[in-house]
Amino acid sequence: MLDHVFLSVRDVDRSIAFYTATLEPLGITTRVDYAGKDGPAGHPDLKGFGADGRIFFWLRHGIVDSRAAHVGFIADSIAEVDAAYTAALAAGATDNGPPAAREYYDPRYYAANVFDPDGYSLEFTYKSWQH
Repeated sequence: MLDHVFLSVRDVDRSIAFYTATLEPLGITTRVDYAGKDGPAGHPDLKGFGADGRIFFWLRHGIVDSRAAHVGFIADSIAEVDAAYTAALAAGATDNGPPAAREYYDPRYYAANVFDPDGYSLEFTYKSWQH
């Protein structure tokens, strides 16, 4: 089980706006800023996103290598997958696979894929057997 993920982004403000809009349909609406000066030497400033009392998705300014990460977000329904995909495109994402069953994984695996403004691969997934 994952506790948290950090993504390095070129433009922190652009990425905050993008992820705020994109993650809202998934219920990921809590935002936290962490000042790196409050951590050990060299700790970066972080911009966090979360839900249900947990912050688990963090952005930091840095060198971007979009090949370095693929992030899958859990949706609670097919409708949430569709809404997150639509919100991501409206916020500046590029399509990387419209919402549909991913039968090559499992006929009950429903997902949509986009690239964020830095080119990171994002997936919104609903796996009915996990709910």
